[in-house]
Amino acid sequence: MKRRKIFLSAPFFNRAEYNFNKAIARKLRNAEYDVWLAQEHPFIKSSSMEEKRKIYEDDIKALKQSDVIVAVLDGIEIDSGVAFEMGFAQALGKPIIGLKTDVRTFSFIENINLMLEVPSIKICKSVEEIIDTLSKLKKWVH
Repeated sequence: MKRRKIFLSAPFFNRAEYNFNKAIARKLRNAEYDVWLAQEHPFIKSSSMEEKRKIYEDDIKALKQSDVIVAVLDGIEIDSGVAFEMGFAQALGKPIIGLKTDVRTFSFIENINLMLEVPSIKICKSVEEIIDTLSKLKKWVH
């Protein structure tokens, strides 16, 4: 059986985020999923527009090739790159599963911005819950 491809959308701007993402990817890979994680790919070194465009294009290509998006939604505000990737995935018709381990909420009526919550299949509280949700997912995009 073909291994499903997960695009792991997550901020990685400090050591804690970087390590958290690695742990999530490891658990998903141990559950027999292929995982694409931006922090494992070449990243801005010279800050030239050419380099930025290449990184952007690689990210878009990986989104298009993925079967499902798993998005880290921790924080009061969702990372702008994660929000963009979720919107792009939604436009492509890809299933989106959120991971929110942070107990802070966006407002008194919603955990995260409704524009990100509504297109998500589920907002999970653990990687184990994500794996369970993935195992029950009926619609996989190819």
